[in-house]
Amino acid sequence: MPRRRTLAAAAAATTVAASALVWLAWPADPAPLRTQQQPGGAAVVGNNPGTPRTATPAEHRLAAQAAGAGVDGHDSFLTRELRNTLEALLLEAGDAADPATLKQRLAALVGRHFAPDLATRALAMAERYVDYRVALGHLRAPADLKDPRALRSALAQREQLRRQHFQAEEYEALFAHEAELDQYTLARLEIAHNPALTAQQKELALREAQAGLSPERQAERAGATLHVAVAQQTQQFNAQGTDERTRHATRSAQYGEEAARALAQLDRDETDWQNRLDQYSQAQAQTTDSAALQQLRQQLFTPQEQQRLAAAQAVRKLQPAPAPR
Repeated sequence: MPRRRTLAAAAAATTVAASALVWLAWPADPAPLRTQQQPGGAAVVGNNPGTPRTATPAEHRLAAQAAGAGVDGHDSFLTRELRNTLEALLLEAGDAADPATLKQRLAALVGRHFAPDLATRALAMAERYVDYRVALGHLRAPADLKDPRALRSALAQREQLRRQHFQAEEYEALFAHEAELDQYTLARLEIAHNPALTAQQKELALREAQAGLSPERQAERAGATLHVAVAQQTQQFNAQGTDERTRHATRSAQYGEEAARALAQLDRDETDWQNRLDQYSQAQAQTTDSAALQQLRQQLFTPQEQQRLAAAQAVRKLQPAPAPR
């Protein structure tokens, strides 16, 4: 039974090179809708090859919507959970021969993901989201992940698509949080690659870039600092093959006994996640049977994990292999 992706893994990802972070943010919409050829010659449009799968329970989705006020404090539809809910809806709808067929499926499923009073509005949004994802799939990824200019151009193309498909308040709910962080990360990358700046000038520019973030983003970054430090320490432990007893003693002294126990569990969850990635990657190398791979994905990963599977595999290629434990 797949387990939910852990905070430790997410924090560890933040230590990847800035170029990788921007690249992962560039197609951050999980796996753009793609078209592939089936044996009978019919094209398939959707998130995953194979048959549709069941999404998370409706109670969870409705509770998430009810829990947060809209981005503007009034609209209960335009919450920061909206994009995740749309992705869950698409995941349940599965593949379709064309966007029109996919939209018909969405009409039948929208009530399972949105409250009745929001269903009509949600369906209209979901249909435009399909169009956006199809258009996104036609964009080309930057050839050089370390080239800030190429990354900025790629982000600008994605930004243009988003603005074309969604109104300002919709964009704010769906993408604004991610877009601000994308621009900040790109700014850091540009500063780091600017040969005209001295070390002191780079340090000042980085501080100015962070100061340009909204208060909410700055607070998030402050809260993430400890996560990054813990992730870096965990990477060192992994690289050195540090045993569990030493890890626990070190963490307990730095963060307290309760935190040390929680981090030990995150280590176990991370090991489980990596093992499942290993199993899936090995299967990919051994077969091109899309149905068999789809079945294995469903066995190994939750729907949420499947949405980020390609990104997780890309991160692995950029990171050195950890020492055996």
